[in-house]
Amino acid sequence: MVCSSPRLITHDELYDLSIAHIDCDAFYASVEKRDNPELADKPVIVGGGTRGVVSTCCYVARRFGVRSAMPMFKALKLCPEAVVIRPNMQKYSTAGRIIRSMMDDLTPVVKSVSIDEAYLDLTGTTIVHGGAPALSLAKFAKRVQKEVGVTVSIGLSYNRFLAKVASELDKPNGFAVIGKIGVAEFLAPKSVGIIPGIGPVFQKRLEEKGIKRIADLQQRDPRELERLLGEEGLKLSRLARGEDQRTVTPNGDSKSVSAETTFNTDISDHEALNQILLELSEKVALRLRRSDYAGLTITLKLKLSDFKLITRSRALNAPTQLASRIAAVGRELLAKEPKGKKYRLIGIGVSEIVPSSQADLGDLIDTTAPKEAALERTLDQLRDRFGQNMIHRAAITPKKRDPEGE
Repeated sequence: MVCSSPRLITHDELYDLSIAHIDCDAFYASVEKRDNPELADKPVIVGGGTRGVVSTCCYVARRFGVRSAMPMFKALKLCPEAVVIRPNMQKYSTAGRIIRSMMDDLTPVVKSVSIDEAYLDLTGTTIVHGGAPALSLAKFAKRVQKEVGVTVSIGLSYNRFLAKVASELDKPNGFAVIGKIGVAEFLAPKSVGIIPGIGPVFQKRLEEKGIKRIADLQQRDPRELERLLGEEGLKLSRLARGEDQRTVTPNGDSKSVSAETTFNTDISDHEALNQILLELSEKVALRLRRSDYAGLTITLKLKLSDFKLITRSRALNAPTQLASRIAAVGRELLAKEPKGKKYRLIGIGVSEIVPSSQADLGDLIDTTAPKEAALERTLDQLRDRFGQNMIHRAAITPKKRDPEGE
């Protein structure tokens, strides 16, 4: 038989591997190109205005050196002919949910990382799908491209770390495999920067200690790495040898980060509730920042004195991880509830989770987001230094207008 496909995947362990990492290629830009075919061959940047930041960009723009999280003025200097599009998170979320439902058709064991990225465990699905996980994944990629109009890159291996590494090897529209045989030799020459969680700051710290390649980690005694880096050193030692014990744990359609509190005595005063909402919002925002996440939808949770539960939600125009913005939406949702009701519980949560690089970018219309983000990061540093309860933000309440206009 002759295969006319331009690419053919062969691997000695291909039919024995079942852990996959799926990553949509330049997702936001791909959705925009799908909806406007005239953009197909043009460099597309999704992000804020000239004073904003690149949220993502297509592969054409990347040839000019444009990258995610790059200041927009720098991106446009590198690629002045780029088409800049403001993010439409509702549209991207819709496409992401469709792709997620297709993942659920493959296996119930899906761990979403964001709206365009997930880990899957396809162990035991061969009989169900009539073929090995590799075959099911190849069919999945074709289905996404046909029905959603975007491409995905797939990494297949025997653990999460290597599946993630594999998914980056053949982008875009790629399918790469990493097996157990020879994995240490395969990893050795690669930069430590390919390890998830090692950002530019940590990478520089490792390089200062003489650790630039994964081979440097492999050659160090684990106990030495522990002395240098603490528990993180032992983790890096294991990953450098292709060892990762983390399982793929399903997390439902959409992760969320939330905080709530139950009162000793029911509260009806909205001013008091707003102050509590602000404190809860700060907890949620801190958790988001420390996990490198942001969210698109804010949900207010209320429980009345008779135990009746009320939830109210509102989608933002762009993802956030700012306490001030989370609390502001919470106040608006609370203001719509009739005065005088007594509550025994209040909570605030953020869902439609995305990576923090897409949060609070700002643009010509929203010029305050970057400043607010810088302020909250400063507050985080102060709290880390002096204690979480030492610094509190004053409640922000809308100004009352003078009836005489003075």
